[in-house]
Amino acid sequence: MSYPYPDTRLLIDNQWQDAADGRTLPVLNPATGQAIGQVAHASVADLDRALAAAQRGFEVWRATSSVERQRVMRQAAALLRERADAIATLMTMEQGKPLAEARAEALGCANMIEWFADEGRRVYGRIVPGANLASTQMVLKQPVGVVAAFTPWNFPLNQVSRKIGPALATGCAFLCKAPEETPASPAAFLQCFVDAGVPPGVVGLVYGDPAQISDHLIASPIVRLVTFTGSTAVGKQLAAKAGAHMKKVVMELGGHAPVIVAEDADVALAVKAVAAAKYRNAGQVCIAPTRFLVHSALAQEFERAYVAFSEGIQVGNGLEAGSKMGPLANERRVQAMQRIVADVQAKGGEIVTGGQRLGQAGNFFAPTLVRNPAPDALLFNEEPFGPIAGLRTFERLEDAIAEANRLPYGLAAYAFTRSFKNVQMLGDQVQAGMLWVNQPATPTAEVPFGGIKDSGLGTEGGYEALEEHLISKAVVVTGV
Repeated sequence: MSYPYPDTRLLIDNQWQDAADGRTLPVLNPATGQAIGQVAHASVADLDRALAAAQRGFEVWRATSSVERQRVMRQAAALLRERADAIATLMTMEQGKPLAEARAEALGCANMIEWFADEGRRVYGRIVPGANLASTQMVLKQPVGVVAAFTPWNFPLNQVSRKIGPALATGCAFLCKAPEETPASPAAFLQCFVDAGVPPGVVGLVYGDPAQISDHLIASPIVRLVTFTGSTAVGKQLAAKAGAHMKKVVMELGGHAPVIVAEDADVALAVKAVAAAKYRNAGQVCIAPTRFLVHSALAQEFERAYVAFSEGIQVGNGLEAGSKMGPLANERRVQAMQRIVADVQAKGGEIVTGGQRLGQAGNFFAPTLVRNPAPDALLFNEEPFGPIAGLRTFERLEDAIAEANRLPYGLAAYAFTRSFKNVQMLGDQVQAGMLWVNQPATPTAEVPFGGIKDSGLGTEGGYEALEEHLISKAVVVTGV
């Protein structure tokens, strides 16, 4: 079934509205480069209306029982499952990823919303014994307030669901600035919450100038928590602005994930796990494996298998049957890949496979592996955010760990080994918020998802994500 691509409006007070001044921005299909629709461009007046609606919605939602919040959120998840095919098609049209990946993203978001809906029933305070037996010391857990969320284009639904789930489960209102490049799928996602019965103002959605929107929302006294997924540079700017207003932040920022393949590793398992993960979403994934650190005894075997996997991938329009990797999201990403390849070659690295743009139309780039990129090459120092990885060898596991920890990033890491001693060393010494051993990434709702160092603050998974959206209030009573 085909689904027409809609123009996207602003969601304010449960109503879809044009921008007050009528401004719009074009939306392009990255597989063709052609415009497929428009998205409303919010003005300051629109933002103020959205903020006022969010404040009203928060007062209603915080006074709603956790049982009722759970019911509404579960209904939204059920609607998302029913509409997954249509929403996935919109996502592929505007973002480029293969339709199967887009559908899996939508269904995964439904699971995530359900988990947070249920976990919201288990937000407890506590009674704290004290020296004065006539006094009762209570710790109450209360919602922080209105959440301003800023989400990226690489996972148009997943990154919204990671933020809206804990926000709504704890009784917060949620105002999202979603990406202008991929507006229709987040809009369809939030429509599920409106149709599920969320009160007006509890969820809102705006698009427009990112700098103007972030400045205005973060400065507003209505907003009490700022959550952002994106580059480290922008995240630091937003965190600084939030800090100036004494607001909580959750920052899920850039990564540059190392993959350590120890001498005793199962090479076939390692290649199967990391190659598929590398090319998921055309490599435009913050936790994508990129720096392959392989023991010298296994390097040739690993390289052969990885190249065979890479050259077997069918690259094409995500709507076409058989496509396993779609285009990059925009022309800027293609240029970034070309810059990384040129830098690698200038510094003595060898392109083993790929390394070039594919076709004349769209933003397609070949799956790429580089052998022995220089330690100071861009590929081994800047997050590539595309379908390119580099391979270097090591002799001692300690040296691989040192290289893994060399960069200021600390989001995700991967390791392959049959030794429990190695697992202990890796778990203790690798500096990352998430480490997956002998498997690809499995960022489920119930475990923390976040980084350390320059890769972020806070977490978007597990019970810890709910804690980010709560304040702890001490109430001490005597003589009652």
